Amino acid sequence: MSEIATASQLRMSYTRWALVTVPAILLVGSLSGLLSNSGYGNRWFDALDLPPITPAGWVFGTVWPILYICLGLSLAMVLHARGAKGRGFALLLFFVQLAANFAWSPLFFAQHQVTTALYLIIFILMVTIATAFAFAPIRKAAAWLLVPYIVWLGFAALLNFQIDQRNPDAETLVPHAASTQI
Repeated sequence: MSEIATASQLRMSYTRWALVTVPAILLVGSLSGLLSNSGYGNRWFDALDLPPITPAGWVFGTVWPILYICLGLSLAMVLHARGAKGRGFALLLFFVQLAANFAWSPLFFAQHQVTTALYLIIFILMVTIATAFAFAPIRKAAAWLLVPYIVWLGFAALLNFQIDQRNPDAETLVPHAASTQI
């Protein structure tokens, strides 16, 4: 027997990683949105002058879980590739963009910082593109799983930009939920 691990054992190792990464990313991403009161039903968001390209609420509720599943699977592939050249740097890029992603909803929906959120989403997009290029030599499928996310980030950046342009007073449109008027 010249193999260190059988094909079945390797698949199980990847599956174990995916059983951790997919639910973890789904959970943290969902909590980020939930705790920041993201989306329709948020008084501040509902008061914004939204551009015509703004999707219906159900689109966000459908797209983000799918994207988080893709992110989790992509991460599991690279975590599974122990010993791959460039793996550490690729993982660093992935976690930087993921942390920035989780910070976007609180910045936009809770803090009403539309312009700052625009800069953040452009940063997320750039780091995610770099992550895809870093993942490609390790696992091509991991890089391809980031493509729908990159496309969505591009659309979300355009949407964020248009909201910023249409709402120059967005930060003061509706008081923060925690603030009181005396």
